[in-house]
Amino acid sequence: MAAIIARGRTGRGQHIDCSLLDSQVVTLANIASSYLIAGQEASRWGTSHPSIVPYQVLPSKDSHIMIGAGNDGQFKILCNVLGLNSLCEDPSYKTNKDRVHNRKALIAILTERLQTRNNEEWIKALEGRGIPFAPINNIAQTFEHPQVVARDMIQEIDHPKAGKIKLTGPAVKYSETKPSIRIPPPLLGQHTDEILKDILGYDEERIQLLKEKKAV
Repeated sequence: MAAIIARGRTGRGQHIDCSLLDSQVVTLANIASSYLIAGQEASRWGTSHPSIVPYQVLPSKDSHIMIGAGNDGQFKILCNVLGLNSLCEDPSYKTNKDRVHNRKALIAILTERLQTRNNEEWIKALEGRGIPFAPINNIAQTFEHPQVVARDMIQEIDHPKAGKIKLTGPAVKYSETKPSIRIPPPLLGQHTDEILKDILGYDEERIQLLKEKKAV
């Protein structure tokens, strides 16, 4: 988009160089800054955050849930939802600095409480309370999710050998041009002749020879 805007202003197009490596390095964010500015090597924290607690995946009675109490206010909300209001005034957990210092003990308390109820119950309790959270879904739960269904991310198509099969739908939607799955996954070798002839320029005789040698 920036290149298109620049073209509109200057009349000159641009070549876009966007690598997966560069994109991944940029996502290091504060971890990158800590290293580049302070020379501090990062530790492996799993899903947790090195300087915010609690900010990680925690187990519930039947699954797992991601909770991010990014500040003291959100921590109070979390404590209220969990019925652990006494933690808010506990000197060991009152500020984020305290919580980082006493991470292990706090996470043990939160885990014990969360494991008394199912994920669905905690999700309902946290909904609309102003604190980031999300369930960790398995694949079945992912495809049963109302938003996934509403976004038409499960599409059915006829396959010449397997009959009707379900596939994931297109991730990008357009207001005018409606993307769809037009053809099923190809059979083994279905397009071999087409590729050899139209893309590589092989004639029928050469293709037949390759088949006789079982090269294709």
